[in-house]
Amino acid sequence: MDRMESVDLNAAADAYAAAPLLNCLLREAAEPAGGDGAGSGTDLRVHRLRGSGRLLRVRGGRLPEHPELRAADGWHPLSHTELAKLVSDELGRFTGVPNDELPVEITDSRDAIAALLAARAATDPPADPYLLSEQSLVMGHPHHPAPKARGGAPAGSWLPYAPEAHARFPLVFLGLREDQIAQEGGPAASAAIDALADALDGPRAPAGYRLLPAHPWQLDLVGDRPAVREAFADGRLLRLGASRRPAWPTASIRTLYVPDAAADVFVKFSLDVRITNDVRRLWRHDLLKLRRTDAAVEAGFAALRRTGSAAAWLPDRGYRTAAFAFEELAVLVRDGLRAHTVPGATPLLAAALAEGYPGSPPTGTTDPLRWWRAYLCQVVPPVLELFARHGIVLEAHLQNTLVAVDADGLPVQALFRDAEGVKLPADLPRADAWQRLVYCLVVNNLMEIAGALAGRHPDIAPLLWPAAREEFLRYGTTRELPEIAELLAAATLPGKTNLLLRWTRADGADARYLPLPNPLRGQGVAHPDPAGPAEPKT
Repeated sequence: MDRMESVDLNAAADAYAAAPLLNCLLREAAEPAGGDGAGSGTDLRVHRLRGSGRLLRVRGGRLPEHPELRAADGWHPLSHTELAKLVSDELGRFTGVPNDELPVEITDSRDAIAALLAARAATDPPADPYLLSEQSLVMGHPHHPAPKARGGAPAGSWLPYAPEAHARFPLVFLGLREDQIAQEGGPAASAAIDALADALDGPRAPAGYRLLPAHPWQLDLVGDRPAVREAFADGRLLRLGASRRPAWPTASIRTLYVPDAAADVFVKFSLDVRITNDVRRLWRHDLLKLRRTDAAVEAGFAALRRTGSAAAWLPDRGYRTAAFAFEELAVLVRDGLRAHTVPGATPLLAAALAEGYPGSPPTGTTDPLRWWRAYLCQVVPPVLELFARHGIVLEAHLQNTLVAVDADGLPVQALFRDAEGVKLPADLPRADAWQRLVYCLVVNNLMEIAGALAGRHPDIAPLLWPAAREEFLRYGTTRELPEIAELLAAATLPGKTNLLLRWTRADGADARYLPLPNPLRGQGVAHPDPAGPAEPKT
């Protein structure tokens, strides 16, 4: 890479890293202070930082860029390093709490993006449209301060396993002595795990042992821990070798797809690395309630299908692990796409549709309002129905929502996944459950998709939220769900405070919210009329 390529790559990494960091800072620790630049032809917005009272100016809305800090002699452009220092100083003042971890994560995330961009430039993307969508997220979570942090490890230790680098790699197969197995899910789950050896051309377990697939990065991380090292030494655990054919990492990094006729499954592993808010381990308490949660969701979707809905759930069938390293070596098996996607449709990751990538259907559509209506029709009713009829809250954020599109790129089905994030009636009071649903569905999902559409097709921006309001009203007129009327009348929606959560070192499972303006409130109908409703403030 020559010097000019390096400069361009670093500038791109700075821009990718700055947008979500600025989104967090402006949402959680700043307030609008008017527009310095009105009439200049640029979209400049000024914010007052709550910690110090200083003024910060950015260009753009949904993906802010070019931050500038007001100084005595005018506006001073901030490099990414300077922006990170500003965020740390402001959060320290605003909260009164110090933090020496998050600044390192912010830098790690930016450096990871630079490594990913360099790797992507030298690697061919997957030809399969679904895999391409899963491996397209360069920026990642648009409201997290360090969405691409990889635990501070050198890039060489994680790049071979990075979906954003278009990675694919073999699984490591271990042999686990039969008396050391801990598993749940019944014969179907057990058979699916064993079938990975055929699907990936992997080794077989010797007599008295069962296969235990392992993520090679996780095995690097935990292989020297006493419980694992001792099990290898005394023969409870054997190294059988790697598969000959690869699996594909999805956007979650620790979940891999095996799109093979012999398996067609997802396999999810523990990964002892903090990614966004959590160390991504398969925790014992989540595994032990997995089948109860998944069975309840499957029953809810079965009832949905009887009403003619195309919506689908990708079931988490079960897990297998070692009794002596229950969380560290766990593997969970999830149904693949083939049996659950409507014929002729192509599933795509919703998060990829929001971030954008070459060939993304919202980018190429010639009728974006029709596309948006189709998206709403597929995504919104199933989430509301599961809650209204069964009290179930799907974690319907962008990472857990797949949207299947037809040959014209129009959404024809929504598929949802990840029982770990689902909440049942016994898990939360109803008001808290509804708040979680609104955050995941409206704030994390619909607001990001709508923002992406408005950015690419500004002429239809005033029509997007009236169309969304119509979809909620349509459901409300046919089903009895009083929370819908409250949602449509509410002045604000709950926005998760990822920056403050990380700064205050809150538990990764915590959710704290601040109020955001509700774009669903008081909208008219979405007629494609230039004199129609004004663009809502989001």
